[in-house]
Amino acid sequence: MRILIANRGEIARRVIRTAARLGHESVAAHADPDRDAPFVAEATSALRLGPAALGESYLSTSRLLEAAERSGATAIHPGYGFLSESADFAKAVSAAGLLWIGPHAKAIERMGSKIEARGLADSAGVPTIPGFDLSQEPAELAKAANEIGFPVLVKAAAGGGGKGIRIVRDAAGFDVALREAVREAERSFGNSAVIVERYIERARHVEVQIVGDRQGNVIDLGTRECSVQRRYQKLLEEAPAPNLPERTRAGLREAARDLARSIGYDSAGTVEFVVDDDSGDYFFLEMNTRLQVEHPVTELVTGIDLVELQISSAEGRPLPIAQQDVHLRGHAIEARINAEDAGAGFAPQIGTVSMLRVPDGVRWESGVVVGSEITPHYDPMIAKLIAHGPDRDAALRRLRGALDELLIGGVVTNTGFHRWLVDQPPVVRGRITTSFLDGYEPPGDGGASEAAALAARAWRAARAAASGGGIWGELGSFRLTPHRPILGATLTDLQGDVHEIARSEDPASLGSHLVIESEGVSRRVPAAVDLAERRVFVNLAGQTHTFHVRSRSEQWAPSAAGGAADGSEATLSPFPAIVTETPVSPGDLVAASDVVVVIEAMKMLHSLVARGPGVVRAVHVAVGESVDSNQVLVSYEPADENGSQGDEE
Repeated sequence: MRILIANRGEIARRVIRTAARLGHESVAAHADPDRDAPFVAEATSALRLGPAALGESYLSTSRLLEAAERSGATAIHPGYGFLSESADFAKAVSAAGLLWIGPHAKAIERMGSKIEARGLADSAGVPTIPGFDLSQEPAELAKAANEIGFPVLVKAAAGGGGKGIRIVRDAAGFDVALREAVREAERSFGNSAVIVERYIERARHVEVQIVGDRQGNVIDLGTRECSVQRRYQKLLEEAPAPNLPERTRAGLREAARDLARSIGYDSAGTVEFVVDDDSGDYFFLEMNTRLQVEHPVTELVTGIDLVELQISSAEGRPLPIAQQDVHLRGHAIEARINAEDAGAGFAPQIGTVSMLRVPDGVRWESGVVVGSEITPHYDPMIAKLIAHGPDRDAALRRLRGALDELLIGGVVTNTGFHRWLVDQPPVVRGRITTSFLDGYEPPGDGGASEAAALAARAWRAARAAASGGGIWGELGSFRLTPHRPILGATLTDLQGDVHEIARSEDPASLGSHLVIESEGVSRRVPAAVDLAERRVFVNLAGQTHTFHVRSRSEQWAPSAAGGAADGSEATLSPFPAIVTETPVSPGDLVAASDVVVVIEAMKMLHSLVARGPGVVRAVHVAVGESVDSNQVLVSYEPADENGSQGDEE
């Protein structure tokens, strides 16, 4: 079988790996920004789809089917995201005589609408949250929200991934939240319908992995906890979900199987629930008719390859295991590594991955290698770090250790945030709700000043060793190009001496560690030196810090300048993005809370507001234009208290 993968990045590599193990060929259909991506090189063959625009590449049914025909593919695997939950795409694939590696189109269609899915869950006896659908007028929806009682959740009826969702805590904020959710739903899913439902304050997000075949067999593979979220985007996932009452755990698994059977589900999928942490009651949230990003944690605790089961079911074979054969062994936790700057409000980042060192003993699922470019066109997730252990404490220890050793250069990531996260008491105890991060302050600079001091010592030691030969003489040509630090740092000094720069046991890793002794205590810090490029980087508290040594003065500076212009009379872009809306024009009077530009970065919409009352002087960008960090988008003339320009007579 020759499988065309209608997706990109780490999930494409994941499918390619299983396909190769099973003896199948793979075809990487790729957009232009991905022409040098690892999945393109690893597939049996590759075909160009078109430019970066999603409508002309990964979201184009015609281009994907044309690529399948040109490549001689006999099957299509959709991965997750993009067209993976498009019933029309599934139908088109089957109509073209290709094998669709996913559930039958009717199941996708019925579960693709949260409104219909709620009805199906009710029919199957699965509890649902009280709510109303938005096929009504805004005034009627506001009335419905009042009937439910605030707080309520407004969310897109189609799609997922945290897009088109707003929490509304009082009637005054409902209209604005509704407009934002509808607009984001339309842009993300081509469907503006949304749902209004009760918002559970102490909610947990727990899901159940299910698999079915075309003979009517359905099994579940246990629960997953996905409650650590920010802006409805999952950050940490684990299996099995910890600290669930047994009645809740058993009820979730049974409800998931019942729902899957009721629609004749015949592939891998996930049924998601909201669990009230106070009562243990659970309510149907949605069903994802595809593979989930977090599927590796289930694979690690079950020993089952979910992609293999997808392919097997698509080929019409019965499930090779029954429910009684499913045994959960140990615990697994996954951290999503995103190209985001946690120290700058999790602003999306771009750049080129110039160095990558992953420790042993963990599972690493990634779409990038050294040389990969992170662009603003796609989701910010670049990798998943998954740790497995005999119990939850062991899995957490292994994840902490891996984050302490991981080095990623060339792009700012959220690894330092993850290292802080796994030490927080609710995470350690396994008592997390979806609002957990609302009450916690993320870490600051992650020790940038201390990292600068360590980098200075590492540089001096490496130069001294290189001048006298030894391992640094041998490694003088290796290239570990850095990325800019989250925050700038100044050179300070540490009390203690550098004893050595120790090379990793694995020569392929090109890694080293800085060993420092202070007051008789040795400290081992992951570090690396690039003598040729005059760069040094170290991992402190899970975050890679990189510094550049100036060639003349031997003084230290961050490898890229940070900071933005004052911005008091302008609205600036907080990160690289694409302009999607410019609702103001020159001469408009705006208040501090007025939206003046809407931008899209990493598949999320961001509304930017005026910095204060004023009159729009100029709109410097147009819809569809790409903008850089700190670029001026809208500039203003100050307005006096009467609303006119301050310099008018």
